[in-house]
Amino acid sequence: MSTSLPTVGAADATSKAPRNIGTAMALELRQVRKSFGKTEIIRGAELAVRQGERVALIGPNGAGKSTLFNLISGRMAPTSGEILLNGKPIHGHAPYEINRRGLARSFQVSNLFPRLSVFENIRCAVLWSMGERYAFWRFLSNLKEVNARAEEVLDMIRLRRKRDVSASLLTYAEQRALEVGVTIAGGGNVILLDEPTAGMSKSETANFVQMIREVTEGKTLLTVEHDMGVVFGLADRIAVLVYGEVIAFDTPENVRANERVKEAYLGSTLAETQAAEAGV
Repeated sequence: MSTSLPTVGAADATSKAPRNIGTAMALELRQVRKSFGKTEIIRGAELAVRQGERVALIGPNGAGKSTLFNLISGRMAPTSGEILLNGKPIHGHAPYEINRRGLARSFQVSNLFPRLSVFENIRCAVLWSMGERYAFWRFLSNLKEVNARAEEVLDMIRLRRKRDVSASLLTYAEQRALEVGVTIAGGGNVILLDEPTAGMSKSETANFVQMIREVTEGKTLLTVEHDMGVVFGLADRIAVLVYGEVIAFDTPENVRANERVKEAYLGSTLAETQAAEAGV
């Protein structure tokens, strides 16, 4: 069976325009390890993501992708190794401290305030990013800068017409868009998106990927994604994680041609894709 990656995919249809990517590192992992008891999940992971770069993290189920995201965002502490954000160590810091330093993350499952409106969800994130706090003696409507930024994000994620709708009443794709909006509104310059297009139709995925391109312009993006059309259509470089190790970190073209990657991951992914298309 051929192990070349399939080129079909909703997100693959739109070519990536050249962008300015900096030379300074926005995010670095240096020999990061994570063990649970005697079981080592992350085994000396190395990664260096440049400022303004879009990187996709791929790998088979159980490779350690979610664990790596948890380590980067502070939900877990590494057993050893270093994690640097914009050149400064963040390993061992609490998630809110890492967020304050410029990193924002979304999750596989939407993490929203279901009873608040779309606008109110975004405004909560803006309040946090601007260092504001709720106070009973003042009206939020009077915080002009906060509200203006929330309205701007609302337009960026294309939910203007759902501005006053409760988050719980949105469609799944709209909730995922709102999740990205809340993440962006937090003010981070390094964005982590965990399987942002999971569960979407092809048309929803294509629109969603275009939205991600727009809202992350000028920011650094690291995303976990299983849709290979999204991965090869969005990423500047791809990191392949297998059994807790980054076995390849290169351009989409070079990863596509990497024999070790084909053997460890892309071959099985192709087989699954072909089976799905054949209705097996």
